[in-house]
Amino acid sequence: MYVTKKILKEAKKYFINARGSHDFDHVERVLKMALHIGKKEGANLEILKLAAILHDVKRNDADKNKGKTDHAISGAEVAGEILLKYKYDEKTIAAVYHCIAAHRFRNEIKPKTLEAKVLFDADKLDSIGAIGVGRAFLFAGELKAKLHNSRMSDAEILATKEFGKEDTAYREFLIKLRHIKSRMQTHEGRRLAKSRHALMVEFFKRIKKEMGGKI
Repeated sequence: MYVTKKILKEAKKYFINARGSHDFDHVERVLKMALHIGKKEGANLEILKLAAILHDVKRNDADKNKGKTDHAISGAEVAGEILLKYKYDEKTIAAVYHCIAAHRFRNEIKPKTLEAKVLFDADKLDSIGAIGVGRAFLFAGELKAKLHNSRMSDAEILATKEFGKEDTAYREFLIKLRHIKSRMQTHEGRRLAKSRHALMVEFFKRIKKEMGGKI
């Protein structure tokens, strides 16, 4: 079946008031990365296109309620409804559902299919490297968090709560971003993560020095 402008149009409805850190530009980058990795790994590209386009349709709701809902699970459910509306078969819907449900770093669902592994990697690669650093600061700004936790140890930062003034880009690095490289699911994902990880680590080393008044 066709992937389609109709599915894209349906997905975009959920991003009308989305925050910049998780807007439709993010979806388009994930789509491009998923197709790149998918071609390298031999994945089903139709499943990947659908899953990438729909993977964050409920992210805005999770941002609004401060993470009380799992946007991967609720997003998978909405994606299934959209695909059913356009008469996709049960096998395709189930495959896309699993990809979306398993794409989140912070839930317990592990990607089992090749397509789910590719989507996971594509989404996570957009969280590291130069674009990842930019998005981390953008998200912190949306929360009105500090620029940096300059008066706290790493252990103290890790003990702080999400969505507060200490939920900085560096806190996100400590909790999530520095671990992404080791969580990559595909060969191509692991290859691409190396340079992005290195750039990000160097950046946060540098900002710690500069925040401390060092040149």
